Amino acid sequence: MTSNTRSRSGTAPPSVRARPSRTPPPPPAAPESALAPAATWRADGAAGLVVFLVALPLCLGISLASGAPLLSGVVTGVVGGVLVSRLSGSQLMVSGPAAGLTAIVLAAIAELGSFSAFLVAVVIAGLLQLGLGLLRAGIIGSFFPSSVIRGMLAGIGLILVIKQLPYALGLPGGSWTPEPGLGGAGGPLAEIGSRFSAIAPSAALIALASLAILFGWERWMPRRARRVVPAPLAVVVLGALAAWGAGAADPAWALPREALVSLPVPSSLGELGAYFIFPDWSALANPDVYRVAATIALVASLESLLSLEATDRMDPLKRTSSPHRELLAQGAGNVVAGLAGGLPMTGVIVRSAANVDAGARTWRSALIHGVLLAVAVVAAPALLNTIPLAALAAVLIHTGVKLASPRLFAYAAGRGPRYAIPFAATVLTILATDLLVGITVGLALGVFFLLRDSARNAYSFERRESADHHAVRLSLAEEVTFLNKAKIAAALEGLAPGTVVTIDASRTRHLDEDVVELLHDFHEAGPTRGVEVRLAGVPAGRASPAH
Repeated sequence: MTSNTRSRSGTAPPSVRARPSRTPPPPPAAPESALAPAATWRADGAAGLVVFLVALPLCLGISLASGAPLLSGVVTGVVGGVLVSRLSGSQLMVSGPAAGLTAIVLAAIAELGSFSAFLVAVVIAGLLQLGLGLLRAGIIGSFFPSSVIRGMLAGIGLILVIKQLPYALGLPGGSWTPEPGLGGAGGPLAEIGSRFSAIAPSAALIALASLAILFGWERWMPRRARRVVPAPLAVVVLGALAAWGAGAADPAWALPREALVSLPVPSSLGELGAYFIFPDWSALANPDVYRVAATIALVASLESLLSLEATDRMDPLKRTSSPHRELLAQGAGNVVAGLAGGLPMTGVIVRSAANVDAGARTWRSALIHGVLLAVAVVAAPALLNTIPLAALAAVLIHTGVKLASPRLFAYAAGRGPRYAIPFAATVLTILATDLLVGITVGLALGVFFLLRDSARNAYSFERRESADHHAVRLSLAEEVTFLNKAKIAAALEGLAPGTVVTIDASRTRHLDEDVVELLHDFHEAGPTRGVEVRLAGVPAGRASPAH
């Protein structure tokens, strides 16, 4: 981005024009290729460490919310950091498991019957994204109204909050499964009601304290301290200490083993491989796999493209990234993640914002964060297994509340029916059915309002009254389609005898053939109505066969 310095009159003062400046202007921001690796490794290394500290609890928490093995979220984080960071054109966006896909994953695993069958859908979703990238379909996000996209995120946020409540109360491993109605949210609520007496007080207290920390972190902690210790890291560390302290003080307050993170603790790297889950290719015969894959590909692509746009805006060097290349990178990442037993991935704005805020300069920060995730799982699984699931649930509830912020609903209501109705319909349909149906309903309503506005804006009307006749000029809009035909016909039918009407299409770029036919029909029939019709800029046409 460049800018020109000018005086208020638009030209440089004479004194400046008389002699050249001794100080040359600063060079424009250098592209990534011009940045020396030595100059960026320190910044990228520090940023990569911060993103790792943010990503680790999120990877575990999103796996928990998805009903998937906890290791699967870390696998996706590693693939997103190590592979996608290099394939992507974005220098600062971080990819990994996304909270926005938890509702899809949870329902899909239950529907397909196993996680290994679900992995087949992840691989197919990646192949679909590769196809979209090759077709240069990176502009797909532009075809979805912002009301529908924000409604989708709000619906996901509400489901995320409700589905984490059992874990926040120490009720993991319940028997509930996602079912139609409230997007599967009735399951967690029913689980709480049926097992109310089994709530672990220590888990509930850890969740409440964690939420207080998460919502107050930005107000309580200075900016520099927040960069060193992200809120999710503080929550999981303090939660682990609180769980240990409660159990040491009184065994009755100790959390049960199933209320803690449970990652495999292999004795060797060779044994670690036995804990990975791989796709069950027999699921290719199940038609539901392809529907799930299409849903993942669509939602993951939308979320990645939105995150890409937001990350480019935050880039201090003002670099821009190709959305088509991003679809290719995300597609490759999902193929590899599915093959390796990981969750589907997207570009994620929370980790990307942390990356920018920590001072990252190139893709190396995301790479470093992926390497650190792999090291943590291999070197310290026993330490990670001391984290209470209630703390991870609090992190996800905090994310869900941010996605479904009350201010978002107030903003939608303030924009009027054209915005609020598709927004509300998307949210309610997602809660009542599923994500894809909700997006479809919201998009259909958005198209309805678009067509309604197009039909209304067919022409402008100018009327001049005089003693002997009425002069009317009907100026057509720039785009006139068959949707405008009824409105134009009604205007012409309403002209009184003795009117001289000029139908001006000189500024119209597209005039539908149906409308051309209508105008020529009226031009021929005008004298029998006592109306003189003049056509200006209307292309030659033929009257309808009935004439």
